[in-house]
Amino acid sequence: MRRSLEIIASGFRMAMQELWKNKLRTFLSLFGITIGIFCIIGVLATVNSLEHNIQNEIKSLGTNTIYIDKWDYTAGDGPDYPWWRYVKRPEPKYDEITQIKERTPSAKFVAFNIQANDNVVYKENSLSNVNLYGVSEEFPEIQPVDISFGRFITESEFDHGSPVMVIGNEVAEKLFTSPEIAIGKLMQVRGKKLEVIGVIKKQGQSMIGGWRFDESVMMPCKFARNIMFAQNSNPVILVQGKDNLRSVALKDDLRGSMRAIHKLSPTQDDNFALNDINDFSEAVSNIFVPLNTGGWIIAGISLLVGMFGVANIMFVTVRERTSQIGLKKAIGAKNRVILSEFLLESAFLCLIGGAMGLFLVFVLTKILSGLLHFPIFISTSNLTTAVSICLIVGVAAGIIPASQAARMDPVAAIRGK
Repeated sequence: MRRSLEIIASGFRMAMQELWKNKLRTFLSLFGITIGIFCIIGVLATVNSLEHNIQNEIKSLGTNTIYIDKWDYTAGDGPDYPWWRYVKRPEPKYDEITQIKERTPSAKFVAFNIQANDNVVYKENSLSNVNLYGVSEEFPEIQPVDISFGRFITESEFDHGSPVMVIGNEVAEKLFTSPEIAIGKLMQVRGKKLEVIGVIKKQGQSMIGGWRFDESVMMPCKFARNIMFAQNSNPVILVQGKDNLRSVALKDDLRGSMRAIHKLSPTQDDNFALNDINDFSEAVSNIFVPLNTGGWIIAGISLLVGMFGVANIMFVTVRERTSQIGLKKAIGAKNRVILSEFLLESAFLCLIGGAMGLFLVFVLTKILSGLLHFPIFISTSNLTTAVSICLIVGVAAGIIPASQAARMDPVAAIRGK
């Protein structure tokens, strides 16, 4: 153990001496390692942070949740979307949530939602492009709604379709300046007056859209149906599975339930879509694979250049220390000790180059975090990857010169031959 520590200390000391003795040569040789680590860890940190942010936003749509709609969310978008397959399908109905609960024992919560986009008015102030949500009582169980001021809608208010609502933080700030003073005020939506009973906690910007609660108002579904025509208000049924139940099992149960509710024969195709949140998460993960691959390719080229630079340093170092190697072997140093010392020196040099690359990545994360709306971070796995790459490149770069040093004849080495 003591001997191993002495070899490690000797390798580190020789690496620092080489760096200090030939600063410019060493720096230029290590620059490839620095750029390689900067490329791969920079790409990994940025892509992983972006993916982490998007995955969290997807999870905010509901964990282990199926969206029952007539539209298939995974069928693509734009002009290639096969809308003709789905446009004649029946819309989800409020009355179906009771039947789903009865027919689907694997369902923990079932909620109904309709939505529209319109103006909301308070006295003389009007705010346009506000999301209007009409939700049933179990909606907050599936999609948590954090209230910063006031309270959420009660079960009694849901049952009676009371004219009450909770509003988003941005709506409250624009209409009332200060969100807390909105509580108890009467607002007008499509000619109907509703009392503000709560303000939703600020959510911030979302990359995937989502519910956008900051720019929304939420009311009981039974009241919302008085100001929205349900079948033209993008109705959707949300179903959350029981704890420890796979979404695939929930999806299978729901398919059977919905086919029975819609009275479909065995030969008829489904006239509904079961959109699994987990499918979106997997699709996002697949999108980021090519980005990570591109980062590895760019970094690989830089690391290859850096490896040849470090190998060049080690060849020169072995030549300069030929007499020292001969003396060590003459007094009993074994081949593996000489080999280990030069391999450790090579690895330490690469670690120094990697440390410079990580410093540049750290600076990059601070800059990008200030420009983007989500934090960029270097994860523990990124740091482990950087250290592993440096050690592997260091050993690969130093193995040939270290082997040459270990095989030297002590007498010839002392004579400098």
